[in-house]
Amino acid sequence: MSKTDTSRTYKEKARAAIEKKASLGEDIDISKFTSEDENPTYQDDPSKLPARAKTQMLDAGVMLDDPSQRSGTYIQMDNTPVHSSVSQDGVEVMPVGQAMEKYDWMPDYWWNAVAVDQDKYTANIELNRYSGYFIRALPGQKTVFPVQACLYLAKDQLVQNVHNIIIAEENSEMHIITGCTTASREETGLHLGVSEFYIKKGAKVTFTMIHSWSPEIAVRPRSGVIIEDGGLFMSNYLLMKPVHTLQMNPLARCIGENATARFNSVLVTGEGSSLDVGSRVMLDAEGARTEIISRAITTGGVIIARGYIEGNAPEVKGHLECRGLILGERGIIHAIPELKGNLAGIDLSHEAAVGKIAEEEVEYLMARGLTREEATATIVRGFLRVDIEGLPPMLADELRRAVEASEKEVM
Repeated sequence: MSKTDTSRTYKEKARAAIEKKASLGEDIDISKFTSEDENPTYQDDPSKLPARAKTQMLDAGVMLDDPSQRSGTYIQMDNTPVHSSVSQDGVEVMPVGQAMEKYDWMPDYWWNAVAVDQDKYTANIELNRYSGYFIRALPGQKTVFPVQACLYLAKDQLVQNVHNIIIAEENSEMHIITGCTTASREETGLHLGVSEFYIKKGAKVTFTMIHSWSPEIAVRPRSGVIIEDGGLFMSNYLLMKPVHTLQMNPLARCIGENATARFNSVLVTGEGSSLDVGSRVMLDAEGARTEIISRAITTGGVIIARGYIEGNAPEVKGHLECRGLILGERGIIHAIPELKGNLAGIDLSHEAAVGKIAEEEVEYLMARGLTREEATATIVRGFLRVDIEGLPPMLADELRRAVEASEKEVM
């Protein structure tokens, strides 16, 4: 099938999803937003972007003044790519539209890990103006420093349509930091993001996503991961700033023997925010492994923390863990761990706990000279700091700094 025929088929499916008003969970009226931005100017040197934008991006883990610490960079403002570059051989970073023009095989990866008609949000991306990043590690290549990408919302009342393709070829290794943020704390907007990951035989990808939205932003990421023999996909998700509504539930399919998927999430929300966040893993090949771990704190908002593991092959193993902490008198945390085993010889487990800080823990620390506030802050700090096995030291340090920078807002 030609590229034109393939595109026509996807658009037909997308229109059908729109007509059915397909939507999961809380619905967002897309018609209230525009997809037309102000056509920001491309910048060869990202350090020359406006100072305010760079500050906001830095809060989301994206460094533009010292590119020596990154193997590649992609910056998108609203629906327009404004910069892409690489500083290491064997790595490709470019707008996804450019990759579609460059490679005839791109349709093989287009709407394959995520269905175009999954819901009205995926359909909207296909039918309207969009961009996104294409990141690829060539066979056997390993990134020295992380690749970074930033999706930046600058225009008020805009819907940002994003479609990303990430490919780790056989025996490659890649670390990616992606930061999502806004120009101001007052603007409203809608972020729709599709990310499709393809982890080939023996490849490893560490994907760290830091969201730093504003209290009036609605966010609907849709992600899919396909992992082949011996491949590893590790996702680290951090949300410490207020957001109006967030809904994400990525699906990883371990289709190769001994494939591994790990999801780690740290979620903090306050009054007026609603989060519905989860991870799903299908263990479809012998020896596949997964671990899903989330930490959630509410100071008044609603958090639905989901986890789903399905075992469909012999000798697979999976564990999910959700721990929630309610600070103050308000706030809701709803933990929904699910396991499904379809044959003998599998090992799946889960644990979940939701509650307040134990008074005896606070009193224990106060007896050692801390004030109540200091004791509470110490407990919260320890709760949020999750040790992530296999995380490169540089990424572990950046994740730690991001948590520390947000601790005052949590308290």
